[in-house]
Amino acid sequence: MRAAVNASPVHPLLPKLKELRLGGMLDSLEVRAAQAVQDSLSPGEFLALLLDDELERRGQRRLGVRLREAGCEETKTLARFDFAVAPSLNRSVVTELATCAFVARHENLLICGPTGVGKSHIANALAFEALRRGYRVIQRSTNHLLAELHASRADGSYARKMARLDLVDLLVLDDFGLRPLSAQGVDDLYEIINRRYERRSIVITSNRAMEEWAELFGDDLVASATLTVVLGERVGRVGAVGMLAANSAMHG
Repeated sequence: MRAAVNASPVHPLLPKLKELRLGGMLDSLEVRAAQAVQDSLSPGEFLALLLDDELERRGQRRLGVRLREAGCEETKTLARFDFAVAPSLNRSVVTELATCAFVARHENLLICGPTGVGKSHIANALAFEALRRGYRVIQRSTNHLLAELHASRADGSYARKMARLDLVDLLVLDDFGLRPLSAQGVDDLYEIINRRYERRSIVITSNRAMEEWAELFGDDLVASATLTVVLGERVGRVGAVGMLAANSAMHG
C-alpha cells in the first residue's frame, strides 16, 4: 500500500511570479498583505512595499556574489567586531574609515599589530563597506596573491591578472610578512603597490613592524620605497593596536 504524501499547496501566484522572475516576492507577500489590511494601505502602497522587498532581496544577492568574487567574508563586518579585544583602538577613526572616504581619495591604509587584535577583521569589514558602496574590491592574503601571480606566468595570464589588480578601487593585502618573500614576490609586490600609487587604494595588514620591512624585502632601498608609496608623507597612529592611517588627516 502506497503511503500518502502531503504536498504543500502551491500558491496560485507562484507560476506567474516565477515567469516574471519575481518568485522571491512570495517570501513577504502574506506579511505585506496582512500589513495592507491592518494599515488600510492603498493598492499602490501595497505594491510599493512588495517592490521594495524585492529590490532589497536582489541587492543582497548581488552583494553576496560580489563578496565571494572579492574574496571577502560576509560575517566579518564592523558590526560584529569586538572592540573589547582592542580597547585602545580609536573607534571613531575606524568608523570614519568605514565611510570609505579614503577609497574615494585614493589613499592607503596600513594596519599593523600583534596577532589576535582583529587586523584582518577590520580590513575585511572595510572591504565589505566598500563593496556595499559600489566600489570594486579584491581581498587576498599577500602570499596567496603572490602565489597566484607566480603561477600566472606559466599559463600566460600574468598581464591580465595585473591589469585586474590595477582596476579595482580597493585592494586588501592581508597578513603581509607572515611568510618570507621570494625575490620574484618582492618584485611583484612592489610593482602592484607602485602601479596603484595615487590612483587606487590599498589596505595592508601585518604583524611586522615597519622597522622589519627591510628584512622582509631583503633590500633596504625597496622596503623604504614601498613604505613611501604606501604611507606617503603623513602617517597617523590610531590607538595602541598600531593601526596606521596613511595619507589622511585621521590621527589618534
